[in-house]
Amino acid sequence: MADITHRTVQTNGIHLHIAEAGQGPLVLLLHGWPESWYSWRHQLRALAEAGYHAVAPDVRGYGRSDKPWPVEAYSMKNLLADWTGLLDALGEKTAVVVGHDWGAAMAWNCAALHPDRFRAVVGMSVPHLGRPPMPPTQLFARMFGDHWFYILYFQEPGVAEAELEADVSRTVRTTLAGVPGFDTTAEVIRARKKGDGFLTGLETPGTLPDWLTEEDVAYFVKELQGSGFRGGLNRYRNMDRDWEELPELATARIEQPALFLIGEKDPARAMAPVDAMKPLVPNLEEVRVIPGAGHWVQQERAAEVNAALLAFLKKLPA
Repeated sequence: MADITHRTVQTNGIHLHIAEAGQGPLVLLLHGWPESWYSWRHQLRALAEAGYHAVAPDVRGYGRSDKPWPVEAYSMKNLLADWTGLLDALGEKTAVVVGHDWGAAMAWNCAALHPDRFRAVVGMSVPHLGRPPMPPTQLFARMFGDHWFYILYFQEPGVAEAELEADVSRTVRTTLAGVPGFDTTAEVIRARKKGDGFLTGLETPGTLPDWLTEEDVAYFVKELQGSGFRGGLNRYRNMDRDWEELPELATARIEQPALFLIGEKDPARAMAPVDAMKPLVPNLEEVRVIPGAGHWVQQERAAEVNAALLAFLKKLPA
């Protein structure tokens, strides 16, 4: 079994911690919220054993990577510069970029705005929907009206941090193994009122699903206790800034080979229409719905995700 090693590299003026395995063509794995490189633990070894150099960073703000304080440090422009800079630091001209959740948004935008550096793209859970017709928080306010919505709740610095950091173990366990606060289809979420929090009314599961061990939970807890939640939450606080700074996303198409994976039970399916992605990603080879999986698809159904990834990668030009 391939070993996973760790090091810190400098890119775009910050230090990024990366986990990596294998040698060969570079596959960059970008995690989402509120996670870690560890979300890709099953993919790193599978890719390495298939002849790829798999690299999973802690996104800025997470784990052992730098955690700049300013909200604007987490803009999409800064994050994309992290990833092109990481390719430079690794001595690579191109990579296949794979992302889940916020990592998927980063991966799609890497492919759209830096096609010379990212030769193919895989998104998980979050489809590529381009640039909305108005700043996202305005759009969400129209969509949800007086109803509680987690992205709007996350906007005020310090509020969600205080809630989520009060008991990190409860936050992680509930978000990964229970009803997550971003599940807008869940009755407990729909019943929320203004002023409620991300965890309001949610039960913390006593028993973990079979894809998640106590050791896994402990790792995520340790990393988030060390990093806090501010960096990850600041990604949400840049959505309107991204809209202003990246108008080119209104017309950019992703011409590279692409794959999209999503869990059958992923709450994102109710929020983001996958069909709207197809004109923006004309070489989307497949939209695969993984039966029985929820939002944490690459962890919940590692074997199926690995098989889909490897089949996609093997079809790419050398």
